[in-house]
Amino acid sequence: MLNTASIHGELSLHVENIGGISETDVTLSEGVTVLEGRNATNRTSFLQALMAAMGSDQYTLKGDAAEGRVELSLGDTVVERRFERRNGSVHATGSGYLDEPEVAELFAFLLEENAARRAVARGDNLHELLTRPIDTDEIEAEIELLQAEKRNIDDRLSSMEERERELVDLERRKQELQPKIEEHETQLDELEAEIEEADLDVAAERESKAAIEDQLDTLKDHRTQLEDTRFELETIHETIASLETEREEKRDRREELTGQPDTDIDSLRAELDDFRDRKREVNSQMNELQSIVQFNEEMLAGTDSEISAVLEDAGDEGTATSPTDQLLESDGTVTCWTCGSQVARDDIEETLDRLRSLRREKLTERRTIQEKIDEVKDRVSKVETVADELDTLDERLAEIDVQLEAKRERVTELETRREQLHGEIDELESTIEQDPPSNYDDVLQLHKQANRVELQLEQMETDLDSVESEIDEIETLLADRQQYEDRRDQIGEELDELRTRIDRIEEQAVSEFNHHMAKILELLEYENITRVWIDRQERETSQGRQTVQETTFELHVVREADSGEAYEGTIDTLSESEREVVGLVVALAGYLVHDLQETVPIMLLDSLEAIDGARISKLVEYFADHSEFLVVALLPEDASEVTAGQEVVTEI
Repeated sequence: MLNTASIHGELSLHVENIGGISETDVTLSEGVTVLEGRNATNRTSFLQALMAAMGSDQYTLKGDAAEGRVELSLGDTVVERRFERRNGSVHATGSGYLDEPEVAELFAFLLEENAARRAVARGDNLHELLTRPIDTDEIEAEIELLQAEKRNIDDRLSSMEERERELVDLERRKQELQPKIEEHETQLDELEAEIEEADLDVAAERESKAAIEDQLDTLKDHRTQLEDTRFELETIHETIASLETEREEKRDRREELTGQPDTDIDSLRAELDDFRDRKREVNSQMNELQSIVQFNEEMLAGTDSEISAVLEDAGDEGTATSPTDQLLESDGTVTCWTCGSQVARDDIEETLDRLRSLRREKLTERRTIQEKIDEVKDRVSKVETVADELDTLDERLAEIDVQLEAKRERVTELETRREQLHGEIDELESTIEQDPPSNYDDVLQLHKQANRVELQLEQMETDLDSVESEIDEIETLLADRQQYEDRRDQIGEELDELRTRIDRIEEQAVSEFNHHMAKILELLEYENITRVWIDRQERETSQGRQTVQETTFELHVVREADSGEAYEGTIDTLSESEREVVGLVVALAGYLVHDLQETVPIMLLDSLEAIDGARISKLVEYFADHSEFLVVALLPEDASEVTAGQEVVTEI
């Protein structure tokens, strides 16, 4: 689906077997298109075909057709939907222009049974109507995701603060190590110089000296190995502690997840399939009801030649009354097109009203079923998410057990090696102290001292490398702090926006309605209506045992008496024409509040007969400013009043 800002040019629609249309091709230009004609001239059928092409299921397949088709071309977009009657119900394939046509059905496709128009006529809750497209569950889910991200960032920043405090100690440790290293380097240089001066240039003692030096080198190597072993043991113990902590956290999380109520995913999926089957069944019933209602409406208005011929053959051959006259008797009766008897027109109208009411009930049922489908889908998603997390936890716990076993085995090896090195070092030191000639005591002590200094130096250099590495790591971590702080601030703004989105949409809906209602009342010049407006109020309602705050939109009407005095009336005090206008303005407010002008390029108007032609013309001109294509079905006398630049279609 394209943004309407990128759409310019013409809209072409090909229709086969929709409503009363067998086949037609119509091209609409931008702006206003008037479908001019009497009743039963397929104008409503054409509007339904347009709705079907946009993605709506509010259409009927031609009564004598097994299949139908609509194809819409708009800008660079071409969509096609096909309809087939199978087992008494109509099945659709192909995607419409809109991914989600429900909002357009509320506020853009303003046919006679449009919910916004009927809500005003019935005095329904306009707040529920105007806020219905707001997906509160999605908003709550977005809030939860952002809150989780904010918690992670807060934890990260808290960790940064802790590491920053560590940085002070590390810098101090670095300052302590550097002079000690320099001191040991100096001491080692001095000892090596003393050893060099103390070397005896005696040939007989060279062999003994070489043996002692080998032993000293071995001693030094053993001490180095011992330090490495101690360091590795320390590192492994830290790793083991970390793994055990992680294992405990994972086990707690697993216990938390498995402690949740058991949910049978297969049962949920079966329940989801049942709801979807029921929705298809309700759609089929709605289509059938619409076909029945439309057929009977057309039969009340007149009939085609084939049906006329059948009724004529079934009637009295001696009468001169035409089939059409039989159907439209002057005494308020009609000839029933199913049994041929005389039936009161009011009785048929009453039956049609009941059928229309049943279709509205089915529409409400379909919305309820869709809500249940969305709820079950959400539950299925949550169960699947928990199952995936449990699988991940089990895999990680198994990995941790393997790693812990390997680390502990390594600890045992290192502890054995450490004890072995201790024994070998003691033995070497004892041998060196006992065996050398007396004139080698001094040089032996120098070597032992140099050996210890060198080991200490190596350890301090290792410590310094570790400290500097950790300092670099912390400084790198802190370099990203501003980025995290900026993101945290941004999340705060997004959370505020989400939490106030519904309030803002409610306020905008009230503002849009009141603005356009005032403009249109001024434009249409209703003499005794001073003002019509919506007031947004909070009131307490009971939900079970709880009392909650509920937002309502109260519709106010101020009328003017013959004396010129203003008084507040109710929606019931408005004429049918006035109620229809208010209903259309409610739909326009919804169209603008939910930004349909950006995604729905077509607005449809039908069944405006209750409004006089001059006012229809002004209303059409006003609505034309807000939609790329405005298609209006009008009687010829009303169409002649429309002065806005428009295209007129008289045959479909």
